[in-house]
Amino acid sequence: MNARIVVASFIGTAIEFYDFYVYATAAALVLGPTFFPASSQSAQLLSAFATFAIAFIARPFGSAIFGHFGDRSGRKSTLVASLIIMGVCTTLIGFLPGYSQIGYWAPLFLCVLRFGQGIGLGGEWGGAALLAIENAPSSRRAWFGMFPQLGAPVGFIAANGLFLALAASMGDAEFRRWGWRVPFLMSAVLVFIGLYVRLKLTETRVFAEAKCREQLARVPLGVLIREYGLQTMLGTLAMVACYALFYLSTVFSLGYGTTALSFTREQFLTLECFAILGFLIAIPISASLSDRFGRRSVLLVGLTLAALSGFLFGPMLGSGSTGLISLLLFGQLFVMGVIFAPMGAYLPELFPTRVRYTGASLTYNLGGILGASFAPYVAQRLAIQGGLGWVGAYLTVASLVSLGAVLLIGETAGVDLLPEPTAAGHYVAPQQTDEPYAAGGPKTRPAGQDITS
Repeated sequence: MNARIVVASFIGTAIEFYDFYVYATAAALVLGPTFFPASSQSAQLLSAFATFAIAFIARPFGSAIFGHFGDRSGRKSTLVASLIIMGVCTTLIGFLPGYSQIGYWAPLFLCVLRFGQGIGLGGEWGGAALLAIENAPSSRRAWFGMFPQLGAPVGFIAANGLFLALAASMGDAEFRRWGWRVPFLMSAVLVFIGLYVRLKLTETRVFAEAKCREQLARVPLGVLIREYGLQTMLGTLAMVACYALFYLSTVFSLGYGTTALSFTREQFLTLECFAILGFLIAIPISASLSDRFGRRSVLLVGLTLAALSGFLFGPMLGSGSTGLISLLLFGQLFVMGVIFAPMGAYLPELFPTRVRYTGASLTYNLGGILGASFAPYVAQRLAIQGGLGWVGAYLTVASLVSLGAVLLIGETAGVDLLPEPTAAGHYVAPQQTDEPYAAGGPKTRPAGQDITS
């Protein structure tokens, strides 16, 4: 595969996840007292977590908008547009006055820009994943689909690392007054880098061939709902645990650690920067295994571990022990990487080319609404009213939901991303390819068909 394609699929996603995690980290640390009226510390934190959820609600709208143009006009131009929207909204948050300056206009503008972040990211991931896997050999799609997934831990490390450096180099009052704005403003520089790489891309070979064959849908969302509703629903549920595990281990834990456990910002951010290495390490291992043994087997192992980790969440986080908390966060984010890595190929393989951008993006981002949007808020409520044990139970339930969905979907490795059409233009199952995903693996079938077989 062209190295430029690999870099473009990675760098844009890393930048967009950086933008997203900058907000998540700021929500746990400073956005509550900056943008909301003074009340209790818990109320301000809950308000900040509520604005965090807005982007997840917006992301499916971004998926529908960008998915339409991605399936109609191509992957490249859509990826450029999503990156610009995300970067502009993130940068503007860095300039936004606080509640003490403009009153209730501050949280209103914050919500609008947060919604814009969600629109941008809603179109990013699906396009980046397709850019990678539609140019990859069928036996290595999970490996190449891993590069957009690597953008998540790299973006997180960059965001948290910058916040950590700022928190360590300035006093609390200075950090709250203007220091927290620096990571948001840095987004403008990163977006220019991403645009430079992406503007040099050409269209994916799979989409170009589909366009030549006139296999494009006039209204991709309509086709998706009408013909691929089951795939969309199950793909969405498969993503729930992935999101819940990540945001409980990062955003909720950071907020809880710096309030209830009295860790300093620097201390807990350091723990999370260490823990994210588990995420980074797990992704290439899991991607390689899912090409060898199939997506389903790897996902079932990861989801089982995620469900079991829910029983450890309360005792280990609640212990207040730096060692136990570090072990918990590292372990959970390692498991997150095991689940997350195959998704770069797994979700796109559920859908045919004509609706693949829309379908992959929607399942990924609808899963975000169910698994992540209110996860920090709900977890904070559960912790206040029932204790951390209930937060762990929440994670276990989310993991079991996703495990059930993966069992129903079955295996997707080996599907043909661009099946041969008949003379009438209908899809038919192709012959076995020369690149099965593993010895003895299933015969290839058109993407989007017979997902429970």
